[in-house]
Amino acid sequence: MGNTLKVKRTIFHGTALLLSFIGLLLSACAKKLERTTIGISFEILQTEYWVASIEAMKDASQKNKADYLEAVANGDANRQFEQINNFISRGVDGIVIAPKDAHTIIPIIKAANRANIPIVIYNRLPAENEGSYTTVVADNYDIAKKTVKYMCELARKSGKKHKAMILIGDLGDINAVHRRNGFNDAIAEYPDTIELVAEIPTEWNQEKALAGVTNALQAHPDISFIFSSSDFLFPSIISALKNVDKYHPIGHQKHVILGGFDGDAMAYKMLVEGYLDADGVQDVYYECDASIQAIIDQLNGKAVKQTIIDPGFVIHKDNLKEMAPKMWGANWAKK
Repeated sequence: MGNTLKVKRTIFHGTALLLSFIGLLLSACAKKLERTTIGISFEILQTEYWVASIEAMKDASQKNKADYLEAVANGDANRQFEQINNFISRGVDGIVIAPKDAHTIIPIIKAANRANIPIVIYNRLPAENEGSYTTVVADNYDIAKKTVKYMCELARKSGKKHKAMILIGDLGDINAVHRRNGFNDAIAEYPDTIELVAEIPTEWNQEKALAGVTNALQAHPDISFIFSSSDFLFPSIISALKNVDKYHPIGHQKHVILGGFDGDAMAYKMLVEGYLDADGVQDVYYECDASIQAIIDQLNGKAVKQTIIDPGFVIHKDNLKEMAPKMWGANWAKK
């Protein structure tokens, strides 16, 4: 009888422990389901824009009570594909990716689709494909065109014709193509004011930019109108202009009309100090909030547009005080 009682007690305690363990497992599963996890993959963190973007993406995740995993591919498309596969194997609920280019993203889209995981492509449009995805991207063409038209109006008010230079990005990047097209279509409306004499291919490289601008200023010392397809190339432009005594603030007789694209901290500083005439700003905060919200909406069964456009804005000395709080570079400069 004593042995039988001991056995019953052992079975009771064992059953109680098992039920307790099952309860803990169910509790853990419930907690996991309460939190969404988003995989955030960036091709590179080469410039302030990308650093500000990934920080804003994390903030947007936290605002939506979502956890995140972070990966940076350092320019390696194969590595980025492996990182996405790692996200998938870890069971993320959604993926946000800033891809290397329009083509390497396609197999990544397919992998996410096979795993039935919503994917948002940040800042770069993919090449045409039949996959399911959402893209959040700035209106690169329109922002560039509006920025350059503002610059052209300044040139027209000066009463003289200006020789112009554009620094072009990597034409494998569709954003660079749209910015160049926006520039070209803007100056085409001012044939009596703007004459394009130099197109500098930079491939988003400072050394190539510096060499190109230096050579262009030697060949055309009377260049007085410069547009850069990215603010991060300004150090090269400033260096080349200083070497020929052409870097002066607005109002100076030797001032070169300057414009850029992105909205970084250096551009903000140049606006405040009066050296930059206009800058086309990508609204990083809008784009990152929209990217995370697109994931959350899809997980909740809501319809999401395939392409979400950031209209951006043009900032200049006349609206600087009003628009600076929305300029990511202004906030970055304060940090």
